[in-house]
Formats: sequence, structure tokens, C-alpha cells
Amino acid sequence: MRSIVSHQKNCGEDYRRGVLLVADEKSLLQQIREKELLLSIKIDETRGEAEEITLTARKEALEMIENSEREGKKVAQEYYEKEIENVKKEIERLKSQTNQQVMSVQMDGERNLPSAIDKMVKVVSGE
Repeated sequence: MRSIVSHQKNCGEDYRRGVLLVADEKSLLQQIREKELLLSIKIDETRGEAEEITLTARKEALEMIENSEREGKKVAQEYYEKEIENVKKEIERLKSQTNQQVMSVQMDGERNLPSAIDKMVKVVSGE
């Protein structure tokens, strides 16, 4: 009888162990599912953060491009105005130089006019 009783005890313990194993397995499966769920949530959060970072980066890049274009236009306008001013100064310098040359030629002409008239008179009169 002892063997039957001990067998029943052993079987009962094995049964209880099996139930515990099944309960542990369910608990383990539940833990795995919970981990998978947490990881899925974390992946979704990370995707959202990545999308937000991407949108922010695109916005910043667009702002940088717009600022660069504005700054480029401003610098180009300043350069244009500076060069126009230089051209105007050069025109004024050339006008002044030309006026001085005209005055010099006019003075030379007026100074040489009496001798030129004398020469023409001599040529015409045959002297």
C-alpha cells in the first residue's frame, strides 16, 4: 500500500507541478506578450519622434534656405548699388577729364588762332 500511496502522492505532486508549469508558462507567455506590446508601443513612439524630428529638420532647412536667399538678395543689392555708385563716380571723373581736355584744346585753339589766321591770309593772298 505504501507504494500505491506514495505513487499517488508522487503523481499528485507531478500533477501539481504540471499545473504550476502550465501556470508558469501562461505567466511567461503573458510576460512575452506584455513585452511585445511594450516594444510595439516604444516602436510607435520612436516612429512618432522620428517623424517629428524629420518635420522639424525640414522646417529648419526651409528657413535656412529662405534666410540664405534673403541674405543673398540683400548682399547682391548692396553690391549692385556700390558698383552703380562706382560707375557714376567714374562717369563724373571722365566728364571732368573730358571737360578739362576740351578747355585745353579750346585754349590752344584760341592761342593759335591769330597765327593760324596769319597763315591763311598769307596762303590766300599768295605771300
